[in-house]
Amino acid sequence: MRRWLPGTVGVVALLAVWETIGRTVFAGNRAVPPPTAIARQFAADGLDFYLPNVATTLREASLGWLIGNVIAIALAVAFVQIPLVERALLQVALASYCLPVIAIGPVLAILFSDDTPKVILAALSVIFTTLIGTLVGLRDADRTSLELIRAYGGGSWTQLWKVRLRACLPSMFAGLCIAAPAAMLGAIIGEYLGAESGLGVAMINSQQSFAVERTWGIALVATALSGAAYGLTALVGGLLTPWAPRVSG
Repeated sequence: MRRWLPGTVGVVALLAVWETIGRTVFAGNRAVPPPTAIARQFAADGLDFYLPNVATTLREASLGWLIGNVIAIALAVAFVQIPLVERALLQVALASYCLPVIAIGPVLAILFSDDTPKVILAALSVIFTTLIGTLVGLRDADRTSLELIRAYGGGSWTQLWKVRLRACLPSMFAGLCIAAPAAMLGAIIGEYLGAESGLGVAMINSQQSFAVERTWGIALVATALSGAAYGLTALVGGLLTPWAPRVSG
């Protein structure tokens, strides 16, 4: 209770302030509707509206998250084991992170069809974050353990398997946690640039029809999904790395 009570009080206070502002300051232009109005619109739209769009966006984001993180972890291992590969590809990974999604999205839409552009954008959104987290963890392995393996005749691959992979898990999961909402953002932006369904498409349609409460509802659903993805990844990371230090609250 001591851990959850401050956050609960903060959320309730935020909702109360939001409700007050929505009914007073923004009552005329409806730009910021009160939470009760958003909840009524959410109930009116129902699961028949949200479930298909959520399923589409989650499928795109999940595939992008999986593909992007596999590439990032493979690159991190290659960088540690083969330094020449790092000098050749690290700048490419950085460039992929710096690419404006809005600029590359239309190009991907021309080159690929169906959900592929959205999956690629989601993957590009996560590669660099997970790459850096995994790379830092691999290089932060205990030097004494590495030297012990080398003293017994083990090579770099034995060091990787016996020491580095276990040592990198906390940092890797930190990157994976950040990558989860990033993949959601990449998928939704991809839907903005062209798709038949998904939360991004639903948001565009609601904006064009001036359904303000529905637009806010879709945004809150997307935020909740991103937060849930972050929390689930953090939970898995905590279960797999019980030795890692935790921040007490």
